[in-house]
Amino acid sequence: MPTAAKIPDIAYLPNDPKAYRPAIGLIGCGSITKEHLAAYRKAGYRVEAFCDIDLATATERRDAFYPEAAIYSDAEQLLEHPNIEVVDIATHPNIRASLIEKALLAGKHVLSQKPFVLDLEVGERLVALAEREHVQLAVNQNGRWAPHFSYMRAAIASGLIGEVQSVQMAVHWDHNWIADTEFDQVKHVILYDFAIHWFDILCCFLVGQEAKQVSASFARSKYQKATPALMGQAIVQYDSAQGSLFFNGDTRHGPRDTTVIVGSKGTLSSEGADLDQQQVTLNKDNLIFQPQLEGCWFPDGFHGTMGELLCAIEENRPPENSAKNNLQSLAVCFAAVASAECGHPIKPGSVRQLPDGDLEAPE
Repeated sequence: MPTAAKIPDIAYLPNDPKAYRPAIGLIGCGSITKEHLAAYRKAGYRVEAFCDIDLATATERRDAFYPEAAIYSDAEQLLEHPNIEVVDIATHPNIRASLIEKALLAGKHVLSQKPFVLDLEVGERLVALAEREHVQLAVNQNGRWAPHFSYMRAAIASGLIGEVQSVQMAVHWDHNWIADTEFDQVKHVILYDFAIHWFDILCCFLVGQEAKQVSASFARSKYQKATPALMGQAIVQYDSAQGSLFFNGDTRHGPRDTTVIVGSKGTLSSEGADLDQQQVTLNKDNLIFQPQLEGCWFPDGFHGTMGELLCAIEENRPPENSAKNNLQSLAVCFAAVASAECGHPIKPGSVRQLPDGDLEAPE
Protein backbone atom coordinates (compact mmCIF):
# COMPACT_ATOMS: atom_id res chain seq x y z
CA MET A 1 0.00 0.00 0.00
CA PRO A 2 1.53 3.38 -0.96
CA THR A 3 2.34 5.69 1.94
CA ALA A 4 1.99 9.45 2.29
CA ALA A 5 5.17 11.46 1.74
CA LYS A 6 6.47 15.01 1.64
CA ILE A 7 4.83 16.94 -1.15
CA PRO A 8 7.16 18.09 -3.96
CA ASP A 9 7.49 21.85 -4.29
CA ILE A 10 5.51 22.79 -7.40
CA ALA A 11 4.92 26.46 -8.34
CA TYR A 12 1.35 26.65 -9.59
CA LEU A 13 -0.10 29.98 -8.43
CA PRO A 14 -0.53 32.90 -10.88
CA ASN A 15 2.51 35.11 -11.40
CA ASP A 16 2.68 38.90 -11.41
CA PRO A 17 5.19 41.08 -13.27
CA LYS A 18 7.97 42.48 -11.09
CA ALA A 19 7.29 46.13 -11.89
CA TYR A 20 5.13 46.43 -15.03
CA ARG A 21 1.69 47.80 -14.17
CA PRO A 22 0.20 49.16 -17.41
CA ALA A 23 -3.17 50.82 -17.87
CA ILE A 24 -5.67 48.18 -19.04
CA GLY A 25 -8.77 48.74 -21.15
CA LEU A 26 -11.75 46.36 -21.17
CA ILE A 27 -13.84 45.99 -24.34
CA GLY A 28 -17.09 44.09 -23.74
CA CYS A 29 -18.50 44.22 -20.22
CA GLY A 30 -20.73 41.12 -20.07
CA SER A 31 -21.36 39.07 -16.95
CA ILE A 32 -18.12 37.04 -17.16
CA THR A 33 -16.08 40.24 -16.84
CA LYS A 34 -17.06 40.42 -13.17
CA GLU A 35 -14.56 37.59 -12.73
CA HIS A 36 -11.91 39.36 -14.83
CA LEU A 37 -12.27 42.53 -12.81
CA ALA A 38 -12.37 40.84 -9.41
CA ALA A 39 -9.09 39.11 -10.28
CA TYR A 40 -7.46 42.28 -11.61
CA ARG A 41 -8.46 44.34 -8.60
CA LYS A 42 -7.20 41.69 -6.18
CA ALA A 43 -3.89 41.52 -8.08
CA GLY A 44 -3.50 45.30 -8.03
CA TYR A 45 -3.79 45.76 -11.79
CA ARG A 46 -5.04 49.07 -13.19
CA VAL A 47 -8.11 49.19 -15.42
CA GLU A 48 -8.49 52.73 -16.75
CA ALA A 49 -11.15 52.36 -19.45
CA PHE A 50 -14.33 50.37 -20.06
CA CYS A 51 -16.22 49.96 -23.32
CA ASP A 52 -19.53 48.32 -24.20
CA ILE A 53 -22.11 49.08 -26.89
CA ASP A 54 -24.51 49.41 -23.96
CA LEU A 55 -23.02 52.34 -22.09
CA ALA A 56 -25.09 51.49 -19.01
CA THR A 57 -23.34 48.11 -18.78
CA ALA A 58 -19.91 49.72 -19.08
CA THR A 59 -20.91 52.22 -16.40
CA GLU A 60 -22.11 49.46 -14.08
CA ARG A 61 -18.82 47.56 -14.36
CA ARG A 62 -16.78 50.74 -13.94
CA ASP A 63 -18.67 51.87 -10.87
CA ALA A 64 -18.40 48.45 -9.22
CA PHE A 65 -14.67 47.96 -9.71
CA TYR A 66 -12.74 51.05 -10.91
CA PRO A 67 -14.90 54.17 -10.32
CA GLU A 68 -12.28 56.58 -11.71
CA ALA A 69 -11.98 54.85 -15.10
CA ALA A 70 -13.25 56.28 -18.40
CA ILE A 71 -16.25 54.74 -20.18
CA TYR A 72 -17.00 54.43 -23.90
CA SER A 73 -19.60 52.89 -26.19
CA ASP A 74 -17.20 52.95 -29.17
CA ALA A 75 -14.19 50.60 -29.05
CA GLU A 76 -12.15 52.82 -31.35
CA GLN A 77 -12.39 55.64 -28.82
CA LEU A 78 -10.96 53.36 -26.13
CA LEU A 79 -8.15 52.32 -28.47
CA GLU A 80 -7.28 56.00 -28.92
CA HIS A 81 -6.88 56.40 -25.15
CA PRO A 82 -3.20 57.45 -24.80
CA ASN A 83 -2.55 55.62 -21.53
CA ILE A 84 -3.97 52.21 -22.47
CA GLU A 85 -1.24 49.66 -23.26
CA VAL A 86 -3.12 46.38 -22.76
CA VAL A 87 -6.65 45.57 -23.93
CA ASP A 88 -8.85 42.77 -22.59
CA ILE A 89 -11.35 41.97 -25.36
CA ALA A 90 -14.29 40.03 -23.92
CA THR A 91 -16.94 40.40 -26.62
CA HIS A 92 -18.73 37.58 -28.45
CA PRO A 93 -16.48 35.71 -30.92
CA ASN A 94 -18.34 36.78 -34.07
CA ILE A 95 -17.17 40.39 -33.65
CA ARG A 96 -14.01 39.81 -31.60
CA ALA A 97 -11.56 39.17 -34.46
CA SER A 98 -12.07 42.61 -36.01
CA LEU A 99 -11.63 44.27 -32.61
CA ILE A 100 -8.43 42.31 -31.99
CA GLU A 101 -7.11 43.46 -35.36
CA LYS A 102 -7.89 47.11 -34.60
CA ALA A 103 -6.26 46.83 -31.18
CA LEU A 104 -3.09 45.28 -32.61
CA LEU A 105 -2.88 47.95 -35.30
CA ALA A 106 -3.25 50.55 -32.54
CA GLY A 107 -0.13 49.10 -30.90
CA LYS A 108 -1.96 47.52 -27.95
CA HIS A 109 -1.13 44.19 -26.35
CA VAL A 110 -4.27 42.01 -26.34
CA LEU A 111 -5.85 39.39 -24.12
CA SER A 112 -8.64 37.76 -26.15
CA GLN A 113 -11.57 35.99 -24.55
CA LYS A 114 -11.89 32.31 -25.37
CA PRO A 115 -12.66 30.68 -27.77
CA PHE A 116 -10.10 32.79 -29.64
CA VAL A 117 -11.49 32.63 -33.21
CA LEU A 118 -14.07 30.78 -35.31
CA ASP A 119 -11.63 30.30 -38.21
CA LEU A 120 -8.04 29.04 -37.90
CA GLU A 121 -6.90 31.14 -40.85
CA VAL A 122 -8.22 34.27 -39.17
CA GLY A 123 -6.35 33.27 -36.02
CA GLU A 124 -3.13 32.68 -37.96
CA ARG A 125 -3.50 36.09 -39.61
CA LEU A 126 -3.95 37.79 -36.23
CA VAL A 127 -0.91 35.97 -34.83
CA ALA A 128 1.17 37.16 -37.79
CA LEU A 129 -0.16 40.72 -37.37
CA ALA A 130 0.81 40.78 -33.68
CA GLU A 131 4.32 39.66 -34.60
CA ARG A 132 4.62 42.38 -37.27
CA GLU A 133 3.36 45.04 -34.85
CA HIS A 134 5.70 43.77 -32.09
CA VAL A 135 2.89 43.36 -29.58
CA GLN A 136 1.73 40.36 -27.58
CA LEU A 137 -1.51 38.47 -28.31
CA ALA A 138 -2.73 36.05 -25.63
CA VAL A 139 -5.94 34.08 -25.05
CA ASN A 140 -7.96 33.98 -21.84
CA GLN A 141 -7.76 30.19 -21.40
CA ASN A 142 -8.26 30.69 -17.68
CA GLY A 143 -8.63 26.97 -17.00
CA ARG A 144 -4.85 26.64 -17.27
CA TRP A 145 -4.63 28.49 -13.95
CA ALA A 146 -7.39 26.62 -12.14
CA PRO A 147 -5.34 25.42 -9.12
CA HIS A 148 -5.65 21.69 -9.83
CA PHE A 149 -4.96 22.04 -13.56
CA SER A 150 -2.13 24.49 -12.92
CA TYR A 151 -0.49 22.17 -10.39
CA MET A 152 -0.71 19.18 -12.73
CA ARG A 153 0.51 21.23 -15.69
CA ALA A 154 3.53 22.44 -13.70
CA ALA A 155 4.23 18.95 -12.35
CA ILE A 156 4.28 17.53 -15.88
CA ALA A 157 6.53 20.35 -17.12
CA SER A 158 8.99 19.61 -14.30
CA GLY A 159 9.27 15.98 -15.46
CA LEU A 160 7.77 14.67 -12.23
CA ILE A 161 5.69 11.91 -13.88
CA GLY A 162 7.83 11.42 -16.99
CA GLU A 163 6.25 11.27 -20.43
CA VAL A 164 2.46 11.40 -20.40
CA GLN A 165 0.82 8.27 -21.84
CA SER A 166 -2.85 8.98 -21.25
CA VAL A 167 -5.20 11.68 -20.00
CA GLN A 168 -8.78 10.89 -18.97
CA MET A 169 -11.13 13.69 -17.91
CA ALA A 170 -14.82 13.38 -17.04
CA VAL A 171 -17.12 16.22 -15.97
CA HIS A 172 -20.62 15.67 -14.60
CA TRP A 173 -22.51 18.86 -13.72
CA ASP A 174 -25.76 20.74 -14.39
CA HIS A 175 -25.50 23.04 -17.43
CA ASN A 176 -29.23 23.60 -17.76
CA TRP A 177 -28.72 27.17 -16.56
CA ILE A 178 -28.29 28.12 -20.23
CA ALA A 179 -32.00 27.58 -20.93
CA ASP A 180 -33.60 30.87 -21.99
CA THR A 181 -30.18 32.53 -22.40
CA GLU A 182 -28.29 33.26 -25.62
CA PHE A 183 -26.16 30.13 -25.01
CA ASP A 184 -29.30 28.04 -25.54
CA GLN A 185 -28.92 28.76 -29.28
CA VAL A 186 -25.32 27.45 -29.49
CA LYS A 187 -25.59 24.01 -31.07
CA HIS A 188 -22.27 22.69 -29.73
CA VAL A 189 -22.35 24.57 -26.45
CA ILE A 190 -20.67 21.59 -24.73
CA LEU A 191 -18.02 20.44 -27.22
CA TYR A 192 -17.16 23.98 -28.27
CA ASP A 193 -17.99 26.74 -25.79
CA PHE A 194 -17.50 24.64 -22.63
CA ALA A 195 -15.07 21.90 -23.65
CA ILE A 196 -12.54 24.28 -25.21
CA HIS A 197 -11.10 24.53 -21.66
CA TRP A 198 -10.60 20.74 -21.60
CA PHE A 199 -9.24 20.49 -25.14
CA ASP A 200 -6.85 23.29 -24.23
CA ILE A 201 -5.64 21.72 -20.99
CA LEU A 202 -5.32 18.35 -22.74
CA CYS A 203 -2.93 19.98 -25.22
CA CYS A 204 -1.01 21.45 -22.26
CA PHE A 205 -0.74 18.07 -20.55
CA LEU A 206 0.45 16.47 -23.81
CA VAL A 207 2.68 19.36 -24.86
CA GLY A 208 5.18 18.33 -27.50
CA GLN A 209 2.94 15.52 -28.79
CA GLU A 210 0.89 16.01 -31.96
CA ALA A 211 -2.76 14.99 -32.02
CA LYS A 212 -3.34 12.68 -35.01
CA GLN A 213 -7.11 12.27 -35.02
CA VAL A 214 -10.22 12.98 -32.98
CA SER A 215 -13.39 10.91 -32.68
CA ALA A 216 -16.35 12.56 -30.96
CA SER A 217 -20.10 12.34 -30.42
CA PHE A 218 -22.87 14.31 -28.76
CA ALA A 219 -26.39 13.57 -27.54
CA ARG A 220 -29.38 15.15 -25.83
CA SER A 221 -30.58 13.79 -22.54
CA LYS A 222 -34.33 13.13 -22.68
CA TYR A 223 -34.64 14.99 -19.35
CA GLN A 224 -32.58 18.10 -20.03
CA LYS A 225 -34.16 21.58 -20.06
CA ALA A 226 -31.65 23.29 -22.37
CA THR A 227 -32.08 23.08 -26.15
CA PRO A 228 -28.63 21.95 -27.39
CA ALA A 229 -27.14 18.56 -26.55
CA LEU A 230 -25.67 18.57 -23.05
CA MET A 231 -23.71 15.33 -23.40
CA GLY A 232 -20.54 14.94 -25.42
CA GLN A 233 -17.37 12.88 -25.56
CA ALA A 234 -14.13 12.81 -27.52
CA ILE A 235 -11.14 10.52 -27.97
CA VAL A 236 -7.94 12.26 -29.09
CA GLN A 237 -5.31 9.92 -30.53
CA TYR A 238 -1.56 10.56 -30.52
CA ASP A 239 1.32 8.37 -31.73
CA SER A 240 2.02 7.04 -28.25
CA ALA A 241 -0.69 8.60 -26.08
CA GLN A 242 -4.44 9.01 -25.86
CA GLY A 243 -6.80 11.59 -24.41
CA SER A 244 -10.37 10.86 -23.36
CA LEU A 245 -12.93 13.56 -22.54
CA PHE A 246 -16.48 12.94 -21.31
CA PHE A 247 -19.13 15.55 -20.46
CA ASN A 248 -22.63 15.23 -19.02
CA GLY A 249 -24.15 18.65 -18.50
CA ASP A 250 -27.47 17.18 -17.35
CA THR A 251 -26.23 15.83 -14.02
CA ARG A 252 -28.81 17.02 -11.49
CA HIS A 253 -27.58 14.89 -8.58
CA GLY A 254 -24.09 14.13 -7.35
CA PRO A 255 -21.88 16.30 -9.61
CA ARG A 256 -18.37 14.95 -10.10
CA ASP A 257 -15.24 16.18 -11.91
CA THR A 258 -12.29 13.81 -12.34
CA THR A 259 -8.92 13.84 -14.11
CA VAL A 260 -6.38 11.01 -14.37
CA ILE A 261 -2.99 11.53 -16.04
CA VAL A 262 -0.73 8.49 -16.40
CA GLY A 263 2.95 9.10 -17.03
CA SER A 264 5.97 6.84 -17.45
CA LYS A 265 7.21 7.71 -13.92
CA GLY A 266 4.03 8.45 -12.01
CA THR A 267 0.31 9.20 -12.05
CA LEU A 268 -1.51 12.43 -11.29
CA SER A 269 -5.22 12.54 -10.49
CA SER A 270 -7.74 15.09 -9.30
CA GLU A 271 -11.27 14.55 -8.07
CA GLY A 272 -14.02 16.63 -6.55
CA ALA A 273 -17.64 17.70 -6.63
CA ASP A 274 -17.00 20.63 -8.96
CA LEU A 275 -14.35 22.76 -10.63
CA ASP A 276 -13.22 24.38 -7.38
CA GLN A 277 -13.45 21.48 -4.92
CA GLN A 278 -10.57 19.38 -6.21
CA GLN A 279 -8.11 17.12 -4.40
CA VAL A 280 -4.95 16.44 -6.42
CA THR A 281 -3.07 13.19 -5.79
CA LEU A 282 0.39 12.24 -7.08
CA ASN A 283 1.34 8.55 -7.07
CA LYS A 284 5.07 8.06 -7.59
CA ASP A 285 7.69 5.56 -6.40
CA ASN A 286 5.12 3.74 -4.25
CA LEU A 287 4.35 6.99 -2.42
CA ILE A 288 1.27 9.22 -2.32
CA PHE A 289 1.40 13.01 -2.33
CA GLN A 290 -1.73 15.11 -1.72
CA PRO A 291 -1.05 18.86 -1.83
CA GLN A 292 -3.55 21.25 -0.27
CA LEU A 293 -3.96 23.81 -3.02
CA GLU A 294 -4.79 27.49 -2.60
CA GLY A 295 -7.23 29.51 -4.67
CA CYS A 296 -10.03 28.59 -7.05
CA TRP A 297 -10.68 28.70 -10.79
CA PHE A 298 -12.98 31.73 -10.55
CA PRO A 299 -11.52 34.33 -10.28
CA ASP A 300 -7.89 33.16 -9.86
CA GLY A 301 -7.77 31.65 -13.35
CA PHE A 302 -8.36 35.15 -14.76
CA HIS A 303 -5.50 36.47 -12.64
CA GLY A 304 -3.33 33.79 -14.23
CA THR A 305 -4.12 34.69 -17.84
CA MET A 306 -3.60 38.44 -17.46
CA GLY A 307 -0.64 37.98 -15.13
CA GLU A 308 1.11 35.73 -17.64
CA LEU A 309 0.52 38.25 -20.43
CA LEU A 310 1.94 41.10 -18.32
CA CYS A 311 4.96 39.01 -17.30
CA ALA A 312 5.60 38.15 -20.96
CA ILE A 313 5.47 41.82 -21.95
CA GLU A 314 7.85 42.75 -19.13
CA GLU A 315 10.26 39.92 -19.97
CA ASN A 316 9.96 40.35 -23.77
CA ARG A 317 8.95 36.73 -24.42
CA PRO A 318 5.86 34.94 -25.77
CA PRO A 319 3.21 34.26 -23.11
CA GLU A 320 2.39 30.65 -22.26
CA ASN A 321 -1.19 31.38 -23.29
CA SER A 322 -0.20 32.93 -26.60
CA ALA A 323 -2.72 32.92 -29.44
CA LYS A 324 -0.24 30.91 -31.51
CA ASN A 325 -0.16 28.22 -28.84
CA ASN A 326 -3.94 28.25 -28.44
CA LEU A 327 -4.52 27.58 -32.16
CA GLN A 328 -3.43 23.97 -31.51
CA SER A 329 -6.23 23.59 -28.96
CA LEU A 330 -8.77 25.11 -31.33
CA ALA A 331 -7.68 22.74 -34.12
CA VAL A 332 -8.44 19.76 -31.83
CA CYS A 333 -11.75 21.33 -30.72
CA PHE A 334 -12.89 22.04 -34.30
CA ALA A 335 -11.98 18.47 -35.28
CA ALA A 336 -14.04 17.13 -32.39
CA VAL A 337 -17.11 19.15 -33.40
CA ALA A 338 -16.71 18.03 -37.03
CA SER A 339 -16.37 14.39 -35.96
CA ALA A 340 -19.49 14.66 -33.81
CA GLU A 341 -21.35 16.04 -36.83
CA CYS A 342 -20.23 13.49 -39.42
CA GLY A 343 -19.55 10.39 -37.29
CA HIS A 344 -15.99 9.84 -38.54
CA PRO A 345 -12.54 10.48 -37.06
CA ILE A 346 -11.10 13.87 -38.06
CA LYS A 347 -7.49 15.01 -38.30
CA PRO A 348 -6.86 18.20 -36.28
CA GLY A 349 -6.10 21.11 -38.59
CA SER A 350 -8.06 19.68 -41.51
CA VAL A 351 -11.19 21.54 -40.36
CA ARG A 352 -10.36 25.23 -40.62
CA GLN A 353 -13.61 26.75 -39.40
CA LEU A 354 -15.93 25.94 -36.54
CA PRO A 355 -18.32 23.44 -38.14
CA ASP A 356 -21.99 24.31 -38.37
CA GLY A 357 -24.63 21.85 -39.49
CA ASP A 358 -24.12 18.52 -41.26
CA LEU A 359 -20.61 17.90 -42.54
CA GLU A 360 -18.85 15.26 -44.55
CA ALA A 361 -15.49 13.98 -43.37
CA PRO A 362 -12.61 15.92 -45.00
CA GLU A 363 -10.42 14.06 -47.47
